[in-house]
Amino acid sequence: DGKLSFDEFKAYFADGVLSGEELHELFHTIDIHNTDNLDTEELCEYFSQHLGEYENVLSVLEDLNITILKAMDKTKKDYQKASNLEQFVTRFLLKETLNQLQSLQSSLECAMETTEEQTRQERRDPTKPEVLSIQWPGKRSARRLQRNNSLLPNSPHFSTVTFCNHSLFIFSKGWFEEDNQWMTQINRLQKLIDRLEKKDLKLEPFEEEVLEENARSHIMIVQRQMSVIEEDIEEFRLALKQYVESASTQGGCLHVSIQKLPSDSRFIVYEFWENSNAWNSHLQMNYSKTFQRSNVDFLETPELITTMLVPGKY
Repeated sequence: DGKLSFDEFKAYFADGVLSGEELHELFHTIDIHNTDNLDTEELCEYFSQHLGEYENVLSVLEDLNITILKAMDKTKKDYQKASNLEQFVTRFLLKETLNQLQSLQSSLECAMETTEEQTRQERRDPTKPEVLSIQWPGKRSARRLQRNNSLLPNSPHFSTVTFCNHSLFIFSKGWFEEDNQWMTQINRLQKLIDRLEKKDLKLEPFEEEVLEENARSHIMIVQRQMSVIEEDIEEFRLALKQYVESASTQGGCLHVSIQKLPSDSRFIVYEFWENSNAWNSHLQMNYSKTFQRSNVDFLETPELITTMLVPGKY
């Protein structure tokens, strides 16, 4: 409706660091008209005071966006009638432009990750940070994309942040040598998840594990729950099949499993990745983004994504 309520403000601006109380205080700081709603003028007024060097950055990005769109338009018009050599040069320039933009994005992602982590380490406030959850109104446009940042194995807890767009990480390869070892571990992990869901887990006797220094032996388990609109199930199945086939070919993907609940139109997808970097790198791939965009139309409610790091040796 052209203005933000506090719930809408919190859903977009929560960053997993600020607590609910801090977000509420920020909301009322921006709400200079004291209407309990934020309009565009108030948002611009607040952020324009804090842009600093980023005023130039955003201005350049706006110019860059216009320039790229003009280049894309010209490429669309000229490519078909160009010679083979000219088409090759065009493809090279497109690829190089993309590489440069991805490199810039990688630097920004690293800076963002570093500042967030530094803030978490410096804060001593026990108040639980707010988790970002974006839900746009309307049956076919509800969407929530989550990003779960699991800290290193020696961290005292996992920090979960839900983010509306993308993450970019450097891919690193795993630690086991034979595929049958992977499959054995994957099957055991999947049985463990099933037992947890049925709540009949019998805990084993406590055994303390001492990890080697700099050990990188944790597998990322991802559970995705999707409630599909009844009339769109067949289209969703096709999109899901294409997604699973593409994900399964990725170097960091260990296994993908799909469950369809008979009682309703809910699908549960289990994904096993070599580590959190492999999972987040997978989120940047075109097939993954295409599947996420299609879910906007296919899902009745926002997708629920849960991740967990587990020791790979189990």
